[in-house]
This record gives sequence, structure tokens and C-alpha cells, in this order.
Amino acid sequence: MPDPGRLTLLRSCAPLAASLWLTLALAAGPAAAQSLLSPAPISGAPAAPPPGLNLPAPPPVGAPVFSVPGAPDPSLATPTIAAKPKPKRVAPPAPPHETALSGDPVPSFQPETFFATAKAADRYAAIMDAGGWPRVPPGLKAGGTGPGVTALRARLLAEGDLGPGAGAGFDAPVTAALKKFQDRHGLRQSGVPAGATLAALNIPASTRFRQLASSAQRLAGLNFAFGDRYIAVNIPSAAVETVENGVVVKRYVAIVGDVDHPSPEVEAKVQAVNLNPTWTVPTSIIKNEIIPKMRKDPGYLARLKIRVLDNKGAEVNPSAIDWSGERAVNYTLRQDSGTGNSLGLIRINMPNKYSVYMHDTPGKAKFGADYRFLSHGCVRVDGVYKLAEWLLQGVSGSPTGVWDAAAITSRIAAAQREDIRLPKAVPVAWVYMTGWASGDGTVHFRNDVYGYDVIGGEARAENVVKPAR
Repeated sequence: MPDPGRLTLLRSCAPLAASLWLTLALAAGPAAAQSLLSPAPISGAPAAPPPGLNLPAPPPVGAPVFSVPGAPDPSLATPTIAAKPKPKRVAPPAPPHETALSGDPVPSFQPETFFATAKAADRYAAIMDAGGWPRVPPGLKAGGTGPGVTALRARLLAEGDLGPGAGAGFDAPVTAALKKFQDRHGLRQSGVPAGATLAALNIPASTRFRQLASSAQRLAGLNFAFGDRYIAVNIPSAAVETVENGVVVKRYVAIVGDVDHPSPEVEAKVQAVNLNPTWTVPTSIIKNEIIPKMRKDPGYLARLKIRVLDNKGAEVNPSAIDWSGERAVNYTLRQDSGTGNSLGLIRINMPNKYSVYMHDTPGKAKFGADYRFLSHGCVRVDGVYKLAEWLLQGVSGSPTGVWDAAAITSRIAAAQREDIRLPKAVPVAWVYMTGWASGDGTVHFRNDVYGYDVIGGEARAENVVKPAR
């Protein structure tokens, strides 16, 4: 287990200071980073850096970040360390046509995730120092032999998907190991090293180390109150998990923010379930989408059942507004509830500073896509009725005495907006983990679609799986 003193440092320091400390350590090289995360006796303070690493002591809480001895003079150069990296535009990867939700009952985000991920980063640093793993050639098939199959076996051994043994060739244990590998990467368990699976096999160990280290850094700043029941959304997985007593009750396919409108990392509490919600159009959408469309098609808002309201809540005829400029952003645009509403028929109310939430959608066909980074930042949930049912366990007010899917459907059919408050709020966390480890040490990876993984180097195209189509 990594030294708790060093790992606690990431939580105890101010966010920017922690970012500086960890980034400097990792920038010094894999060996130094590995040594920093390796076990060491706890003596009441973080252990000294390894020999040869010119690294300042971690700053105390509240200390000026650039008062560290030996750090570059900020007056001579613009600091390159930011409290939180801004999204880097990354071209969406080609859909691999192989994605699948994991059947693992272990939550992707749990109390052990930070320490397990930091420990995994240590292990992958060692793999990287040892030269990484071999590339796997295309065209390998079950029952085959030869140098390519030897490389495949070595590759699966490197991460522990294939156990050591006397087997040879592309045998049944190799097929089973490939399925385990695919499950860890959110891919369909075909047992065939082709397409997205082959691309994932050939992502270098240095990138996998960077994903784990970057994810650990992001997790270090969280102080999430897990509780017996909570919801976890891992944005790179495009999945929602309901967790009860440490076990995933259900994992849902989701659609998350696109590259231009990334879903934020947020901690909040679900306070209510809104049936037949209305949708208030964000100012950014009014400016960038509604105004241009109204200039070309004056009947656009009417078809979508979007009303225009002034600052007193009175309805305004869209034809009375000059859409040639941008004054329309001064009005409130609200879409009526119903099957055509952009939020669908259910909204999960989780107040937060980003004004994001989880919701239904009329465009359910997109849940079947492999690339599901398509929203403006909110999270659309496939099977949101079941999610609402889980949230409303024990809540009174249903016509049948229990808020099951049938009761929710019946109430929605009444076509009246209804807000059902939870007597006890349910914690929810949206996290961005491209690499993470479970408490048992199982390591998982997903694409870095937003380009956030910059520890040890800039985000590069190799972060994203781009299989042949």
C-alpha cells in the first residue's frame, strides 16, 4: 500500500499546492514517481524524496504555492501548473462498435478508489521502468502459435489478466484472459484480439501510468460522503451506477457531455425526482443555437413547444422579438413538459453550482451508440424510470403506496408536473477517471475523451483508442 503519509498529503494540501507537488514528482520521471508512492515507514511526516530528486518539501496548507525553495521565479516565466487543467479539444474517436457495460458488482467509485488507484500507478510505473509490454500484431486467432501469440501471452501476463503457467499458444486460458482484459476496458467480451481490443492492448504502459496518476490526482481533491446509498457517474465510462451497501445495484448506459460541453466533476445530493419536467433553455444554447435557427425558421420555437417569457414571467410572441441580434438572451425560453421535452419525462434534481443534472430524453436511440459523448453537459440515463424507482424507495405519496415503475408511469400519464421530494437526500458524484483500481487491485481504463490526463506530459492522441473500422 502506498505510504499513507504521502497520499494524505494530496488531500491535506490546498488543491493547487497538491497539484504542484504531485506534478513535480511525476515530471521527475517514472522511477522517482514510483519511489514517492512506494511503501515507507510512517514517522509522523512524509518521507524524504529519493536520492537524486531535487524536489522541494510539500508546502503547508495555506502557504503561497510559489514560495517553495528552488522553484522557478514566477516573475520570469508564466506558471505552467493550474489548479485544474482546462479541457483540451480532442477529436472524437471512431466508434469501436465493441463497448459494453461491465457486470462487475464492485463500484467504480468507492472509498478505497483513491488509495487503490495510487497503488496501481506505482505498479504501472514499475512496468514502465521495466520496458513496458510488447506490441500485439493483428490477425491472431484462437488455436494459433508463433511469435505473435507469444507476444499476446506476454502482454496479458504483464497486467495479470493471464496467470503464469505452462500453457502455450492461443489456448483457452488466453481467451479467458482476453475476456477479462475486455471487461476491464469496457469492451464486449469476445475473446478476440481485434478492433478496439487490439488498439487497447497496444496502448503503451506510459500512457496507462499517466491515466492512473492523473485520475489519482483528481480523486485527491474529493471529500465525498459516500453513505450506504449513493450514485456514481464516471464520465469517461458514460455510465451511471446506483450503489447500496458497497455493491452496484444497477449500472446504466448514459450519454454525457461532448468535447465542447464537457460534463463537470461535481459532488451533490439528489433531493427530488421531477415528473413531467419543463426545460429552461440555458443562455448559451439560446445564443449559439436558438437565435441562428430562429433567423432561418421563425416557426422553430413553436414546433418545439418552447415559450418565450419576459422578466415578469409574461409570455411574449416570438414574432415580436428581433432575432437579428442577440437581445433574445434577455428572455427566458421554457419548453413545455411532454414526450418531446428535451429532458424527457423525468429529471433527477441534484442542485449544484454547475446547474447540471440527470434526466430522461426523447432521443433514446442514441443510447445504443458506442460513442456517447453527445450532450451539453448533463447526463441522460437509459432506464431512468428504474433509477427514479430506486431513489424513491420508501417515499410516500404514490397511488399504490409504493413508487415503483408502474406508479411512476401512471403519474406521468396524468400529464401534470410533479416534484417528489426525497425525505433523505442521496449523495451523487460525477468523477472523471480514465484509469482506476478497485479495492482488490483490479485496474480499469477508459478513453481520455476530454484530454484531461496531463501528468507526466501533455495529453496525446495515444490516450484515445482509435480502432480500425
